[in-house]
Amino acid sequence: MFKEDRGRMLESYVTPLLMTYVNKYIKNLKPSDLQLSLWGGDVVLSKLELKLDVLEQELKLPFTFLSGHIHELRIHVPWTKLGSEAVVVTINTMECILKLKDGVQDDHESGSSSTSRSASESSKTLSKPRRLQQAAPSDPDLPPGYVQSLIRRVINNVNIVVNNLILKYVEDDIVLSVNITCAESYTVHEFWDRAFMDITAPDLVLRKVINFSDCTVCLDKRNASGKIQFYQDPLLYKCSFRTRLHFTYQNINSKIPAVIKIQTMVESLKLSITDQQLPMFIRIMELVLSLYYGEIGGGGKDGEGEEGSGDREVITTPAPLPSPLAEWFTYSPTAPSSSPLEGSGRRPRGPGHGRTVPQPRDVHAGEEGDQGWVSWAWSFVPAIVGAEDEEGEEGFYPQGEEGGRSSPQQNPPKDPVVSIGFYCTKASVTFKLTEMQVESSYYSPQKMKSREGLCLEQEGITMEVLMMGEPFFDCQIGIVGVRALCLKGIMGVRDFEENLNRREEDAVFFSCGESLSSKGMTYLTNSLFDYRSPENNGVRAEFILDATNHKETYTEISGMQRFGAFYMDYLYTVETSSTNVCVGQQDFTMAVGPKEEPVPPVQETSVKRLVVGPLDLRLNSSAVHRLLKMLACAMDHEYQPYCQPQPDPVEEPRPPATQEEVSVLEEFIPTRLTCLTLQKVTVTLSMAEFNLLHTLMPVIMGQKAPPGPVSVPVFQAVRPLPALRIQVDSVNVEHSVPMFAPELISTVSSLSQPSDNLLHHCYTHCYLKVFGFQAGLTCLDSTGSFLPLSPLIPSFSTALYGKLLQMPRCWTKRSSVLITECIFELPHFAVQATRPQILLLQAMLQSWTHSLGDGSYPGVNEALLSHVYTAPGVKSPSPPPPPPTLEASVQNVELKFCSRATVNCAGGTVGAVKVCARTPGSPEGVKEKLVPLLQGPSDTKELHQSRWLNELRKPESLLAPDLLTFSVQIPRRGDDGHNSSGRFPHLYSYNI
Repeated sequence: MFKEDRGRMLESYVTPLLMTYVNKYIKNLKPSDLQLSLWGGDVVLSKLELKLDVLEQELKLPFTFLSGHIHELRIHVPWTKLGSEAVVVTINTMECILKLKDGVQDDHESGSSSTSRSASESSKTLSKPRRLQQAAPSDPDLPPGYVQSLIRRVINNVNIVVNNLILKYVEDDIVLSVNITCAESYTVHEFWDRAFMDITAPDLVLRKVINFSDCTVCLDKRNASGKIQFYQDPLLYKCSFRTRLHFTYQNINSKIPAVIKIQTMVESLKLSITDQQLPMFIRIMELVLSLYYGEIGGGGKDGEGEEGSGDREVITTPAPLPSPLAEWFTYSPTAPSSSPLEGSGRRPRGPGHGRTVPQPRDVHAGEEGDQGWVSWAWSFVPAIVGAEDEEGEEGFYPQGEEGGRSSPQQNPPKDPVVSIGFYCTKASVTFKLTEMQVESSYYSPQKMKSREGLCLEQEGITMEVLMMGEPFFDCQIGIVGVRALCLKGIMGVRDFEENLNRREEDAVFFSCGESLSSKGMTYLTNSLFDYRSPENNGVRAEFILDATNHKETYTEISGMQRFGAFYMDYLYTVETSSTNVCVGQQDFTMAVGPKEEPVPPVQETSVKRLVVGPLDLRLNSSAVHRLLKMLACAMDHEYQPYCQPQPDPVEEPRPPATQEEVSVLEEFIPTRLTCLTLQKVTVTLSMAEFNLLHTLMPVIMGQKAPPGPVSVPVFQAVRPLPALRIQVDSVNVEHSVPMFAPELISTVSSLSQPSDNLLHHCYTHCYLKVFGFQAGLTCLDSTGSFLPLSPLIPSFSTALYGKLLQMPRCWTKRSSVLITECIFELPHFAVQATRPQILLLQAMLQSWTHSLGDGSYPGVNEALLSHVYTAPGVKSPSPPPPPPTLEASVQNVELKFCSRATVNCAGGTVGAVKVCARTPGSPEGVKEKLVPLLQGPSDTKELHQSRWLNELRKPESLLAPDLLTFSVQIPRRGDDGHNSSGRFPHLYSYNI
């Protein structure tokens, strides 16, 4: 009897807790349906309908659910062993179908969501007294501390099993379906094996594992009636992966973890995309990017004109702020101007009497909704670790004698450190071409078969995200090795069929980085799947959460040492002079609020660094036709873009900024910086072995394909095969743009005399630096090796700089402000070629531009090849004499172009030019001869002497005058149609 009373006492606590989860998402569920008895066994609920409006409200995404149901829900509660056995929740067959909202439905859904939200809040208010009464019974053998500890252990060890999860998304003619055979979540111990665990000192750690078995993703096209006529090959077929979750708490009473690590591991990921699936797959990727950048969202009418406004709550204030700077330097940690982290929602709405002001997100406010999809994802963290929302917390901590909560956690917790990772050992993406299969019988159904054409393989893929609240966000992506290879045939040309017995090295046309066998498991460093990581050795991990130390630690060199093929680091930080802003989300204050407290200016930085390791790209006929075929298939669609480009906003005149605002602006202006580095690039363009580009180029250019069947040649590998090779030691690209261009331009353009620093940040800047560029001819011999390079362009370096003014319409009253500026520098450039080399280059060009009709190989004269290439170690009994070489070079070239509202200007200098013919010497004693054809600047004092033409002359000194200096000025026609030649006449000047 005592045990039964104690079990019923536990039931009074556990039953409302289960009702909190189940009743929130399941429709028409009565409390009597979940009456769990001590001796009643499992609870089984069948044919359950989900609350679609609640799901839409929770997701806060521009999707609407068409249907959602659960075939069977089974709950197993071991009442007699709650302290040692897990509660198991099993869902058998859960299916949801959703689609993208349209504009009319979006407005309707926003109103219905607010109604349903009010109804759900009212129901929660009515249910609170009943829940408190259920928590009221007391027992001297069950003190409140014991109940809290038991409930926490039950929540921390709940096992969730989902069998046959089906998710479908429909849009236009796209049907995307995800089917997971089994997904299971359970608690584990320090060696990641299933166990019944609790949060205990001194570790204060909770570990969980989520296993996904046999995940299949299908992408099909439906017809006008909504039916799928031909089923495509699955994008992903029966892929299994596992996720490890590691939560570290500050103390035993913490409800929110101090450190959260969620990392997923996939051993093998094999994707398959057909030519019909490719445009649909790109459409899905565009949808994901539009959601990420806030171009589409579930916002109401007030947020339609503001970028990213659909992801945050807005209120309307009657009076505008005095200047754009007041709004700019007001921190709001939600939706972005270009990403969910950048921008902070400070972009003005434009002309009007009201302004929308973003409100800070408080994860502890207890209100559900109005937080966006990022907040929805965050809401699952407390559910996993045991913290509840306002309704659930009352079940955890019953009221004491004084009516207050017995929870010792009174102060709001700080922002946790969140680390999210994805790791893949090997991944491949296979591109297939489909064709209808002709059946023997007329009445037999048509079938579609696919043929593999191209495969992209990657090894050692890592994606890691580290964040702490809103002030710090970092994303790193790395790949150890990548290669692309041709498979079977393309467009009827069977160039890599199995019966041809071609080598695998011939099929590979792109390679970058290293292999896992040589690199090791560096891509798993410090992850939960690395046995050397701190978490797997009982040590608390340390994180770098400031920009300075992050840039010093995670350099491009360290990134390439860990990976080898590709490394990207995206860092976004927010810093302020006030220490409150960097502590947590709940400490952020707003300029518009009930207390009207002043907010210190913040400093936002956004830096993206991308590094590509040594890569080798071989563009032969097989690779070029496959790449262009993929491009043609990707463009074969009629989908409309999700977001049309908006014109520059035209703002009403604003009062000029105060001196204090300008001084603050001078100290720091937020920008977005992107840096790209390419290391050791080799590109080889071979002569076309077959040419069917006349059937692909019209489709790529937006025209119709030529009618009629295409004659296809019988493929035969050509050896030796001439090729042009380009090698570059390094390429550096830097791109910077102001983070808040409308606010900055509106402020700076209103100043009478803006400083050079302010004007500099009003431009988009781009730097391009190329080091060690060289080109030459080579040849692929019968062994599959390339001959040594015959140089055509010796190694040189160059640099290009350009800047473009943002929002030029705001500068119409300032004709002296530059709109565009480009600067090109070339210290030295030379070209050298013999007559056979020029003829071979012409033949290679014609092999790509002219087709023989059936696309067969045009052929090259063997005598021409013998004059161009000399195989190493092979001596000919009668070698042909070396042909003369024509050389041309220029030095110290500087070109500049600038454009203003009224005039275009161009100018430049050329330091020296030389064109000469060189006849190489011979072993028989014939000396090398050099015949200058054009040279300058040059001293012509001894022009009358015969030896003057046979000497190689150099400038007398580095300070010698330039050969050519020129400048051009052309007036522009204004917007009113009048020419500004009256103020700025045509001007042409040069000096030789």
